Amino acid sequence: MKIAWERVLSWRLRRQFVVPRGEADAAEIIGRLCGVQAQVALSAESAIGNRQNRPRQGQIDKALEDRSIVKTWSMRGTLHLIRSEEVGAYLSLLASGRMWEKPSWQRAFGATPQEIEDMADAVSGILRDRVLTRAQMVARLVDDARFTGMEEQLRSGWGTLLKPLAWKGVLCHGPKQGSSTTFTSPASLLPGWKGLPKPDDAAPIAIRAYLGAFGPATPESFDAWLSRNSLRKTVVRRWFKEMGDTLREVEVDGQTAFALAEHVDEMADSEPDTSVRLLGGFDQYLLGPGTKETRILPAQHRSKVSRTAGWISPIVLLGGRIVGVWDSSEGILTVRLFEDAPVPDTDELEAEVARVSGFANEGKPTLRVER
Repeated sequence: MKIAWERVLSWRLRRQFVVPRGEADAAEIIGRLCGVQAQVALSAESAIGNRQNRPRQGQIDKALEDRSIVKTWSMRGTLHLIRSEEVGAYLSLLASGRMWEKPSWQRAFGATPQEIEDMADAVSGILRDRVLTRAQMVARLVDDARFTGMEEQLRSGWGTLLKPLAWKGVLCHGPKQGSSTTFTSPASLLPGWKGLPKPDDAAPIAIRAYLGAFGPATPESFDAWLSRNSLRKTVVRRWFKEMGDTLREVEVDGQTAFALAEHVDEMADSEPDTSVRLLGGFDQYLLGPGTKETRILPAQHRSKVSRTAGWISPIVLLGGRIVGVWDSSEGILTVRLFEDAPVPDTDELEAEVARVSGFANEGKPTLRVER
């Protein structure tokens, strides 16, 4: 079946609660989006609040407290909020790539595969039925002579040496203690935690979730989102193939990709959308397909969105395509449209400005539109 890209975009906007917004709570939105990047707390709040008719203050903290979501290093090695019922599947696939065994990883971060395995065993014991701050956990870990020389890296906010432990299901972020980051184990935090499923059992869960928000997609785009294409291509393609009739190949503007069979007719029948939306930085609408998806973000404008040090700018959507970026400062919200982009409806932009300012509990800023 052939499906026009405009119809796919309209379907994605609806599936991701972007247009229209709805009444879903934080856990449901996070589940639908396959996680929300959480390295910048305000961006995570924006990603959820922008998808609700009535954003709820403190809803992320509440969902963390009731264990419906968990915070951990996951997709692409970045910190995410993930719905608890799916986190094991994503971590299982990431762990299956065993990225810490790659020579490039060892050269960059100075830990051997055996040291990572030993550290995982040690941290598993340290965090059993405990919540510890980073400083407390590291202090216990470096008491072991095997890890003394790694203290500086272990204390780093980047958490590079801790990420493989998160993927292996040994640690995750724990409850807040003031401004201190804490860690615990998923087994201690999540009721009913059964450990990581086998990768072949985890793959259909993760692929179904991904295609349910970002389909149609290829095995390569799924792996780019999950692991920056660190998994073996033959394995990822096999996972897709083994899903059989639950997937269906479709052609979107000359490109072949997979969608969930149950969604194909709905996609094909989706009317093209013309809505204007202002989404925050690091929004999953873009991170799901990736910043190299030129049908959403034209290649010539990628550097305006995907900036230095991994920063992803707030974006302006028109009909599901990115047509500019925006920022707000000193009472002025500035929309910077791409030079070759169509101009969004002014009234719709103004409505989005009012919404963004209301969500941030600020007075409505003045709208400025630039090219």
